[in-house]
Amino acid sequence: MERRRLRVRGIVQGVGFRPFVHRLAMRHRLAGHVLNDGGGVVVEAEGKPEELDAFTAALRLQAPPLARVESVSVEPLPPVGERGFEIRASGEGTRTALIPADVATCDDCLRELFDPADRRYRYPFVNCTQCGPRFTIVRDVPYDRARTTMAGFSMCAACRAEYEDPADRRFHAEPIACPVCGPRLSLESPSDNLSLEEHALVDAVRLLRGGAVLAVKGLGGYHLACAAGDEDAVARLRARKLREDKPFAVMTADPGVLAEVAEAEGALLAARERPISSQRLLRSRASIPS
Repeated sequence: MERRRLRVRGIVQGVGFRPFVHRLAMRHRLAGHVLNDGGGVVVEAEGKPEELDAFTAALRLQAPPLARVESVSVEPLPPVGERGFEIRASGEGTRTALIPADVATCDDCLRELFDPADRRYRYPFVNCTQCGPRFTIVRDVPYDRARTTMAGFSMCAACRAEYEDPADRRFHAEPIACPVCGPRLSLESPSDNLSLEEHALVDAVRLLRGGAVLAVKGLGGYHLACAAGDEDAVARLRARKLREDKPFAVMTADPGVLAEVAEAEGALLAARERPISSQRLLRSRASIPS
């Protein structure tokens, strides 16, 4: 039996890397532990040499989709006869770990979002280890819930069970939340009347359709929104932003309705990053759905 310490650097925090390492160690019948530190991910693994070799290679070749492994260093250690493999509390060390950008909601979470039978039905802050906020909620590294803006939201029993279940896709998903324990929607009107949850969403849609300009608090700050087909609302927004000519970003679930989208452009717009892309509009502004 051999024991090795592996230090993995790159974008390996906030991407489901520790759960991935846990599952990989189980597959190769290894003992030890994995943790985040200020520089990346640290693994100590003990087992047969050939299993350790395969495990080390898989850290690069089978890493989670959002991960970017830049280096894996290996240091031999004396075996200690450990049994079992665990995810341990984060260490400190240097503070050089890279945190990934926020990622658009994945297909699995979208299915939950629109499933009336799911406990996260229409919950706007749905996420898992493969999607959701990362960079805009982190306050410090290592990337743990206590070092993010989610620190103030204590997990309910259901979320805690998912968070601690190695077989669940929310295993150690730091932004995990649900309607019971997570952030809530609210809308504050100029009259200081506050509406919550479903009413807030309905009220926001009603105001947008009525020509209002809304300040929407997102993950990384505020953005101003109005109905793109409302000439008066767009004009007011341009005046307030002092942007007479510079284009605004247009949000749509179907870019092909608004613009001529080539295959490569469509693939880019549907990518996990959901980037803003310049397109040639084929329809007049008046015909843009509101």
